[in-house]
Amino acid sequence: MTPSSSDVAVEQPVADPVKRLSSDARRLQILRAALAVFGARGYEGATTDEVARAAGVSQPYVVRLFGTKEALFLATIEDALARMLAGFRAALADDSEEPVGKRIGQAYVELLEIRGLHQTLAYAYLMGSHPTIGPAARRGFATMWRFMRDEMGLDADEARSFMAEGMLISTMIGLRLVDDYGSDPQITELFRSCFPTELPHVLDLVPRGAEPW
Repeated sequence: MTPSSSDVAVEQPVADPVKRLSSDARRLQILRAALAVFGARGYEGATTDEVARAAGVSQPYVVRLFGTKEALFLATIEDALARMLAGFRAALADDSEEPVGKRIGQAYVELLEIRGLHQTLAYAYLMGSHPTIGPAARRGFATMWRFMRDEMGLDADEARSFMAEGMLISTMIGLRLVDDYGSDPQITELFRSCFPTELPHVLDLVPRGAEPW
């Protein structure tokens, strides 16, 4: 029986058992795969089996390291926030003459290279009523707001505008709007407005509608 295109896209080669990774390295590998899978499927739609296949490990190994899917999602949220803040702080520490807001904005775009990072956080922000994930998502959201106010030095209106644009970009990526770039004048205009200098790079990075994640 010929596998479907989605099956082919989802399957990943199992890691060579001779090249043994430390548990910490394997954990980071699984979290990177979880970002991609949760970012595409959401919390309810994703499975630990999909994450395992994307990471090239067995599903029991994922369970052994993280326990439940809920615990894996919480760890993935924490990882996404840590990666985002690290990128932002590196941009903030750069002694470039570029304005701070532009440097942070470029760092946000560069994080598109980590497939699913923005979308995983967006999914988490929709789960406010969940008894465990909701509080974690709220803490992460508040941490990001404090970073913009205290470390970036933005006033409340500037921080609100910055976060609003970030949410817009996350929505565009999650909708796979890139599929309509070039064919829909309004969507083309939106991409060019959001990414005036980084557009070619963004078009190379963002997932298409036919991609599983």
